[in-house]
Amino acid sequence: MNVLIYAESKDRGFKKAINDAVYYGKQVANNTGGKCIAMALGSVDNPSELGQYGVDLVIHDGAEKFDAFDSVQHTKALVQAAKDHHCNLVIIADTANGKSIAGRVAINLEAGLVSMVNALPLSYDPLMVSRTVFSGKAIAKYQFQTENKVMTLAGNSIKAEKQDRVAEVQKMSFNVPDAMVKVLAQETVKGEVPLPEAELVVSAGRGMKGPENWGIIEDLAHTLGATTACSRPVADSDWRPHHEHVGQTGVAIRPNLYIAIGISGAIQHLAGVNNSKTIVVINKDPEAPFFKAADYGVVGDLFEVVPRLTEALKKYKSQNS
Repeated sequence: MNVLIYAESKDRGFKKAINDAVYYGKQVANNTGGKCIAMALGSVDNPSELGQYGVDLVIHDGAEKFDAFDSVQHTKALVQAAKDHHCNLVIIADTANGKSIAGRVAINLEAGLVSMVNALPLSYDPLMVSRTVFSGKAIAKYQFQTENKVMTLAGNSIKAEKQDRVAEVQKMSFNVPDAMVKVLAQETVKGEVPLPEAELVVSAGRGMKGPENWGIIEDLAHTLGATTACSRPVADSDWRPHHEHVGQTGVAIRPNLYIAIGISGAIQHLAGVNNSKTIVVINKDPEAPFFKAADYGVVGDLFEVVPRLTEALKKYKSQNS
C-alpha cells in the first residue's frame, strides 16, 4: 500500500508533528509493501530532509500561492497527488490546518476517515487503528472497510526515529483554483513551541491569585524548556492569552509531562489534558479532584513549592550539564 503524508510547512520548514506522521507512514508502507510519499506545498527550504524519517519521495509544489493556507487549494492538491501516485492511505497530522482538510480529502477520495489515531496500527491487512474516546477514558479500535483511507495522527502519539538519509524530491505544479479568501495580515506567537506540539507543559490556574505572580510559572517553564498553559478561568480573566487555554473548550494536548499548578481539576479541564503521559499536580487542597488523575502529587502552597522545585532543577542541570 502506497502511503501519502500531507507535509504541512511552517516558516519554510516542517513541524515536529510532520516528522511523526512521516515515520508512522513509513511503518505502514514497510508492512504493506508500498512506498512512503510526502506532499509539500509552498516555500520550503529543504523538502528532502523528510527522508530522515522514512519518506522515499517528496512531491513539492513551491508556488507562492500555497504559502497562505487555503483549505480548498490544499485539499485539491492532496487529492490529486494521492490519485497520481496510487496512494490508498493519506496521513494528516492533527493540527488546525490538518483538521480543516481531512474531511474534504476523505470525501473526494471516497475514503473512510479516522481522526486522532494515537498508536501504530493493530493490524495491516485489514488496516486497524486505535484512538482514545470519552475524554481519554477508553480506547476504540477502527477497521477500515474502504479501499482508500484517511487518518489524522494525534500529536506526540509516537516517537519518530531519525536516520541518516535524504528523500528524492520531485517538482510538481498542481492545478488548483484561486483562493477565495485573501489573507491581509497574520499574527503568530513567536519564540515558543505551540501547545499541541509541546512535549513539556507547565500550566497554572486561579491559585496563582493574579497575573502579577506568573513569573514563578515562567521561571519553572524556562528551566524545563517547557511551554506555558493555563486553565479557562485564567484566560477568561485576561491573566494569560487565550491561546494558552487548555481543556475541553481550549486546546487539547498530549505532552510527555504536564505540570498543573493551582488548578482544581474540573472535568472540563481534565478532558483536554488527561492524555498526557505523566501528570504532576501541585495544590494546597488535598481534596482537589486533579489528584485522582495525577501520576505524582504535591500537597502544599504553590508559592513555596514552585520556587523550590525550580531551584532544585537549576541545581540538577548545573551539576549534570
